[in-house]
Amino acid sequence: MNSILVTGGAGFIGSNLIIYLLDTYPDCRVVNLDKLTYAGNSENLADIQGHERYNFVHGDIGNSELVNYLFESFSIDAVMHLAAESHVDNSISGPEIFIQSNVYGTFVLLDTAFRYWMDGPFKCKPGFEKCRFLHVSTDEVYGSLGETGLFSETTPYAPNSPYSASKAASDMLVRSYFHTYGMNTVITNCSNNYGPRQHNEKLIPTIIRNALKGAPIPIYGDGKNVRDWLYVTDHCRGLELALRKGKSGETYNIGGKNEWQNISIARLICRNLDIKRPRNDGSSYEEQLTYVADRPGHDLRYAIDASKIETELGWHAHESFESGMEKTVDWYLNKYVSAV
Repeated sequence: MNSILVTGGAGFIGSNLIIYLLDTYPDCRVVNLDKLTYAGNSENLADIQGHERYNFVHGDIGNSELVNYLFESFSIDAVMHLAAESHVDNSISGPEIFIQSNVYGTFVLLDTAFRYWMDGPFKCKPGFEKCRFLHVSTDEVYGSLGETGLFSETTPYAPNSPYSASKAASDMLVRSYFHTYGMNTVITNCSNNYGPRQHNEKLIPTIIRNALKGAPIPIYGDGKNVRDWLYVTDHCRGLELALRKGKSGETYNIGGKNEWQNISIARLICRNLDIKRPRNDGSSYEEQLTYVADRPGHDLRYAIDASKIETELGWHAHESFESGMEKTVDWYLNKYVSAV
């Protein structure tokens, strides 16, 4: 892997991934293609601006001419595709952009890679035999779990929102390019990520920001929806392993084995803040917790069985939820404290 194209690299996971790649591979070049929509923030990569092995390109993954230019100009031999519209609420109010970006954008990347790396179905161009397309997806494509059970790589797809439906469609496109054309592809489906650089609209940054502002901390429904949480750096390590060691055509689920109800997460964060930055009146931030109308089609529970990537690739999470959350709260305190 000499030249890696990372899409959506100015976003939460993408920015953490690029920093990880540059630190891990001293000889690789990373090209970051990002449209800088609401989820992308160039400040996430301020620390590596001017890095000799990093190139940022402001553009759309759906622009086939631009994507082809990048493959030709940088001799791209690996793609790590993270760019996606990802906020479920936004997909409910405006689903069209999710189809355009997540489905059509994925097609453009796949088709460009196929034409650049291969002479035809199952026929790689000389020197391009090890090129790989890694597609980063979500556990939401599997739908909702009951109180027991885990999502595995063989769980049938059952997406319940326009966002998860668009990601499921993109997964199927990647699968088709492996089976129809013999392209070297790998798919990863991850549980909810948390950590530094996450967009302000997501659950954990929203809890911290509103707490510090003295504003109501919104909790959907009864707060008992369960998610499996994965520290973002642990996810980046899993993506790197899947790119380097994963078996072509396979899917790997990456999860943190950290199942928490939303209300329990909010209370944990409040207790952290009570210690690290107490309220002026001495009361707990938990007093700001406010239940709001539930999201339409809100899945009850997600939880991932990560045994395949653990067994086959040797991956495991380094952070517990408590240790990762303490690092996360510290990072957002540093970010938000001057703004409140």
